[in-house]
Amino acid sequence: MRESAPRAGRCGSMMLMRLSSAWSTSATTLKHISQAKLFTRSLRKDNHHTLTKNPCTRLPHDYWFGQKSVPVSTRLSWDSFRFSGVVFFSMASGSDSPDRLKTPKYTNRLSQEKSSYLLQHAHNPVDWYPWGQEAFDKAKCEDKPIFLSVGYSTCHWCHVMERESFEDEEIGKILSDNFVCIKVDREERPDVDKVYMTFVQATSGGGGWPMSVWLTPDLKPFIGGTYFPPRDSGRRPGLKTVLLRIIEQWQTNRETLESSGERVLEALRKGTAISASPGETLPPGPDVANRCYQQLAHSYEEEYGGFREAPKFPSPVNLKFLMSFWAVNRSSSEGAEALQMALHTLRMMALGGIHDHVAQGFHRYSTDSSWHVPHFEKMLYDQGQLAVAYITAYQVSGEQLFADVARDVLLYVSRDLSDKSGGFYSAEDADSFPTVESTEKREGAFCVWTAGEIRELLPDIVEGATGGATQADIFMHHYGVKEQGNVDPAQDPHGELQGQNVLIVRYSVELTAAHFGISVNRLSELLSEARAKLAEVRRARPPPHLDTKMLASWNGLMLSGFARVGAVLGDKALLERAERAACFLRDHLWDEDGQRILHSCYRGNNMEVEQIASPIAGFLDDYAFVVCGLLDLFEATQKFRWLQWAEELQLRQDQLFWDSQGSGYFCSDPSDPTLLLALKQDQDGAEPSANSVSAMNLLRLSHFTGRQDWIQRSEQLLTAFSDRLLKVPIALPDMVRGVMAHHYTLKQIVICGLPDAEDTASLISCVNSLFLPHKVLMLADGSTEGFLYDKLPILSTLVPQDGKATAYVCENFVCALPVTCPQELRRVLME
Repeated sequence: MRESAPRAGRCGSMMLMRLSSAWSTSATTLKHISQAKLFTRSLRKDNHHTLTKNPCTRLPHDYWFGQKSVPVSTRLSWDSFRFSGVVFFSMASGSDSPDRLKTPKYTNRLSQEKSSYLLQHAHNPVDWYPWGQEAFDKAKCEDKPIFLSVGYSTCHWCHVMERESFEDEEIGKILSDNFVCIKVDREERPDVDKVYMTFVQATSGGGGWPMSVWLTPDLKPFIGGTYFPPRDSGRRPGLKTVLLRIIEQWQTNRETLESSGERVLEALRKGTAISASPGETLPPGPDVANRCYQQLAHSYEEEYGGFREAPKFPSPVNLKFLMSFWAVNRSSSEGAEALQMALHTLRMMALGGIHDHVAQGFHRYSTDSSWHVPHFEKMLYDQGQLAVAYITAYQVSGEQLFADVARDVLLYVSRDLSDKSGGFYSAEDADSFPTVESTEKREGAFCVWTAGEIRELLPDIVEGATGGATQADIFMHHYGVKEQGNVDPAQDPHGELQGQNVLIVRYSVELTAAHFGISVNRLSELLSEARAKLAEVRRARPPPHLDTKMLASWNGLMLSGFARVGAVLGDKALLERAERAACFLRDHLWDEDGQRILHSCYRGNNMEVEQIASPIAGFLDDYAFVVCGLLDLFEATQKFRWLQWAEELQLRQDQLFWDSQGSGYFCSDPSDPTLLLALKQDQDGAEPSANSVSAMNLLRLSHFTGRQDWIQRSEQLLTAFSDRLLKVPIALPDMVRGVMAHHYTLKQIVICGLPDAEDTASLISCVNSLFLPHKVLMLADGSTEGFLYDKLPILSTLVPQDGKATAYVCENFVCALPVTCPQELRRVLME
């Protein structure tokens, strides 16, 4: 899940985005948590307190921090000291120091890190530590509580909390003197984030980033929340008040704090446990799929598509499920409705402001129901999944718009999120400086336009247009540009977008062309020329922050995007880019000696790929998403080395993360002593659950390698999640696709022919043009000593007919009659 505060929390009075719980809550678990919350009754005492400082460790002389403890005197009732996952406050607009080049007053140890998010806090007057043994040892040695702050580099409210609280010298001194302060980039350490977010969600009913959690020296949480303003506002406590109250309670009521936290943890261990019961079997595919469809249909918003009123997220996992559901229910009204829901949502997103019409790609989410005003951050994982969703829609419908949008996404990623090594960067921020002279960042400044700017850029009168219309007139009509700006004040409570326009397609090209009395072709040329001129102007604006961290998991999702789109469109350049990404993963994020994936690497100051001193070992997401990307790349290129590596990675994933007792995969290494919960993610959110992806990976690999044990493992995995799948399959639409694949069985499509022959390419192109969610594609080129022939001896019995490339469509390698004609193959596959 990655859902930061929407604009109306960027949104008016602000409410941090509530996240749906990542685990199923039983009545017993709720009872344990409720009992654990009773410790708050003891936090009503008013005492003077100073945390004594035990100087077991000394800071290097080049770090500045206050050396005295802070005397505390508070007279606050617990009623005004609430920790909640939902906090109300007024939003401050983004800003930086007026002199951005000024030598910083403070420097802390985060300056030695590579993470963009940690580096953003390197000059706070806070004694920050990265997550690691040095911080843990200090907390134990000095017997201090830990303040854990978690966020990510493109998180707007993380920027706000840094500016308001972590740059505040008084708050910095309180933190540094009385806590061991640990800063975590949730994208670097998703394992840490998942554990403590589970605690925050359970104890507050909500969650989001920035996340603020207080821990004992042995890393057990006792209080948590999200964003805190720096100081009290009415009955809302500020961070300073929160800190002073915790300091007091740590001294006077520590035992209660610790025991309460332990009770919550114990409840969470029980509540988050996911395992298959003895004798339990795989849930019935059609029943689970139908229920998932019904739940999605119930939440569907008909006018603009999507699955809630506002804010609206792209939710590619929902869209891919709906198209898969249609594929096996084509003749039913439910199947037709599922397809309509998916295609309408994708069309409306493509036309909306969430889609960057000038510089391509998609923003994180829409703050309104019509996909118009987005939260402007752009995330790599969205681009990868949306590229696949759009190219799937093209396969299903043949509608050129969908193919164009898929290309559009990959163009953006190739240009703006690509490293010369072949890897992909993580994200672009929402905030930037409106001009080079600006001292205050604003959300969307890089992307929005005034009517005056557009009129100045596009002044030419268009020959033959009605009423002597200029190019600006036509462009503004088509994209909904207004003289006073087109952003509803309700979507801009702090005036950042006043007088500005977010481009949104208001009319079809046919209607706009007719309105101005010009041809559709001429209109398309004019709009393309205009967008190019706007793009050139945008390149001269101060760009938003680019997070150049490169993550194995998100690179795996993007690898799938390039491979799938390249295969469907027969675009060799896209497939070459996909192979470069796979080579990057092998060269920079595979530890050959340790036989493990590394989670992250970084672009250094010299534009070279760098690694931190102690590289972060890969998590389940890294293995699952990379394996999926490699399988997609193998099917797109039929180069066996990618299938071979996918098999090796799957074997390693099984060794590292498989739960041999309860089935399913743990999110991270279950033997890591610093992680207090061994979690299995049971929600497909902004990214699919790695267990969902693994269920399909195992099934596909079993058909490529002949390993029956991987079919059984996939079934065991899905069985472990049976309760969730049967009750709330809407939480796991990607996993439902895995259940469906088991029910309907995968077809093996074997093309026998020479790799570079035209007739071979025609048959492969026919297969790639169709959406076949339950198939694997392989080329049998006659090299009987090759990888596939070794794994699948039956391939030796499948040969070309009459000297022509031949297709065999098989189930469990029981094959239908061979076909050599693409049209006949299409008919067989569509039966």
